Formats: sequence, structure tokens, C-alpha cells
Amino acid sequence: MTKFIPALSSIVLLSLSAWSSQAAEVPEGFKIELFADNVDGARQMALSDSGIVYTGSRKPGKVHAMIDKDNDFKVDEVVLIADGLYLPSGVAYKDGDLYVAEVDKILRFKDIDKNYDKKPEPEVVFDKLPSESHHGWKYIKFGPDGHLYIPIGVPCNICNEDDERFGTIGRLNIETKEFELIATGVRNSVGFDWHPETKELWFTDNGRDWMGDDLPPCELNIVTEEGQFFGFPYVHGDDVIDPEFGDELGDRKYQKPAWEYQAHVAPLGMLFYTGDMFPEEYKNTPLVTLHGSWNRSTKVGYKVVHMLLDGNKVLSEDDFVTGWLKGDEVLGRPNDIIMLPDGSILISDDGFSKVYRVSYQKGE
Repeated sequence: MTKFIPALSSIVLLSLSAWSSQAAEVPEGFKIELFADNVDGARQMALSDSGIVYTGSRKPGKVHAMIDKDNDFKVDEVVLIADGLYLPSGVAYKDGDLYVAEVDKILRFKDIDKNYDKKPEPEVVFDKLPSESHHGWKYIKFGPDGHLYIPIGVPCNICNEDDERFGTIGRLNIETKEFELIATGVRNSVGFDWHPETKELWFTDNGRDWMGDDLPPCELNIVTEEGQFFGFPYVHGDDVIDPEFGDELGDRKYQKPAWEYQAHVAPLGMLFYTGDMFPEEYKNTPLVTLHGSWNRSTKVGYKVVHMLLDGNKVLSEDDFVTGWLKGDEVLGRPNDIIMLPDGSILISDDGFSKVYRVSYQKGE
């Protein structure tokens, strides 16, 4: 696959209290600004009907509400909703309620917009998830079918677990509590979204470690039929056979990725852009955060990319937000992306506890 990276022509400098300066580079016509500061470990975000942005965290164990009181796209108040939770990375909003994913359960905060500042007590919606913390934090989202989709990462770097729940993406009916697997052979998905036209589920997957700087690739995948198998732990990317488990693949068929990312970039949150603010080439195409490498001699990732499509074929991976990696100095760790009603997007940064807004103005 040929990857084309366009030139970036707009640089925005932000002065932030936590450290000296930040340089974020975006394409011409775009602007990136600080939306919220000091949101401890901000990871997945969810937008409520009234415009409150909720965010989970991982190690901090906290869930926050971010309130922009005067609608100037600057958060005026960050409110702690809950703390002491078990890696509550994932959040989702539906019918007035906030859903939070701990490692081993799904919580629901009822009527959250009226209660976020009252230290509300959640109810347990589902508690039959594995309790292992390794790759145990969740990214959750409600699908077009109204069900809650929950990935379950493997509790290891590379392994073949007997528990069939590991290495999957599952679907929960929050009313009946029925849970079913819709994709298997998935090492660790921390981001997914549905194509706005085909309604097919696209998801990112983080490749295994300790195969060197350049293997195996991380992935962008498509679920075209429920129950498909995506290769882990036997094969990675298109055809990288695992040195420990590859011999066990046999003649089993697996889905190849729609795109191979560079090894160790750690693709996490993704969003199909459906707004009207950005240029037409962004319409109905994915934006993906590359959280950044740790298992590599030189760092890669730490940026947001745009995936240009032709139907279900990915044509290119183009830089969208860069500048958060200066040599070996990390200035940002993008995690999740959501869209605001005006068509601008928010990008969370759990490494520096910040949230950014990216907007576009033609001719700017």
C-alpha cells in the first residue's frame, strides 16, 4: 500500500501551564486550539444532548464532565463525577445516561446531565467481563443497532487463551443483558466506528511487541460479516506469521486488514467524519489517533491521520495533526476523537491531560 503524506502548512503554538510550549501542525485552513486543560488522564469522550463532554481515564480511575458554559469552545469547568474506578477508560452516552466501562463491568449513571455535579451513584449494567487488567481497559460505543459494543483485549503481549472472550469485540444488549461476539482474533482494539453509509464496523488494532522496530504492523480492519476472525495470535497484518503461534494457524481463513499502519504507532480512537465544516475530501472518511510507540528504538506515532477512501479501499494515510513528537521529545499523546455539532472535532490527550479542538475555515 502506498502512503502519501501531504505537506503541512499551518503551525499553531499553544502556551500551556503544565510545560513550556506545544507546537501542533495542521493542514492549511485548519486551526487547533486548547479546549480543556487539567482533565486528568483524558481518554475516551462522549457528548451529551446538552453539549456536556464526558471523559474517562485509565490509571487515574476518574470520570469527568467538561462544561463550556458560554459556548465559546473553551471549557469553563471540569467536574469530577467519580473516582477510584478500575481503569474507567471508556465512556458512552445514550438516552440521557452515561455508560462507563471499568475493566470487568459496565456502569450506568442515570440522567447524567442533571446529576454530574452531585457525585452520582452508578448502577451496574453488566458484570460478566474478564477482570485482567493487561489490555483490560475498554473503548465502548453504541452502534446503529442501539447495542453497546465492547472490545476485550488479550491479557498478554502474545498468547492463545482458552477463555473465548479474550481478543474479541462483543455486543451487549443493555436491556436483555445478552452478550455476543461479533469479531474474534483481535489483539487489542481501542477504537472503532461505523461507516456512515454501509454501517459496517471499522476498528483499529494494536500489533504485538518484541518482534523488532518494524514488525508487526498495527491495523485498521472492517467487519463485513459478524463473527469474522482477524488472525491473532497466529498472523499479523496481511501475512506476518507469528514466530510463537504461527504454526497453529493451519488452513484457517482470516480477514486481512484494510490498512497496515507502521509497527508500534498504536492506533486508538477513530471517527468517521460526517460534518460539513471540513473540506469535502474528509466527508465519510476516518480520522485516527496514533497514540505513539514504546516498544521501539526510536519513537513513532503521536499524531492524528486522515484515511482517504474509495469505497472500502483505503487509498492513503495522510498526516492531519502532527508536531507532538520532536525528535524523541513527546509533546502530546492523542487518544480519542469526537465531533461537535458545528462540525469541529475534539481530540483527547491522556499523556498531558488535555483536550484540543480542531476547526476549519475556508480561506483562512
